[in-house]
Amino acid sequence: MTPGPDAVEVVRLLRERGETIATAESLTGGLLCAALVDVPGASDVVVGGLVAYATQVKTDVLGVDPDLVAARGTVDPDVAVAMAASVHHLLGSDWGVSTTGVAGPGPSEGKPAGTVHVGIDGPGAREVPVPLALSGDRDEVRAATVAAALSHLVARLDPESRESHPSPSR
Repeated sequence: MTPGPDAVEVVRLLRERGETIATAESLTGGLLCAALVDVPGASDVVVGGLVAYATQVKTDVLGVDPDLVAARGTVDPDVAVAMAASVHHLLGSDWGVSTTGVAGPGPSEGKPAGTVHVGIDGPGAREVPVPLALSGDRDEVRAATVAAALSHLVARLDPESRESHPSPSR
């Protein structure tokens, strides 16, 4: 596959900074990690990824608070940041990025398709939630989630790029 420009930029920036990244993915099912490892030289910076599709994997493996999940569900900004923080600690990387949400075609947990949260945790970007409201079919929502996650990672890794990669609203 041909890597996208933001994936190339994330790998380049991490390499320059001497840092590493790990992913924890729900609705994207490994697509985010795959986008990163499509970049030649990604093995210098990508530690690994965990597909946490089931709620039990989010709580039992990633250690997301079961009370948080019981109260708010898995499609939640705090769940996303907990997943990101946990994966980088579990896998020993500098950065963690996560995806959780509803790809569709219908709603889940009372939230419409396209409701997505990306979590980013790393040096200078502790527990940053990125809420997304996406449209399209299942494949389009998943692809747009990966693109948004990579774009926001570039913005976090290179503050001077924020003009072309806007900072997420809280």
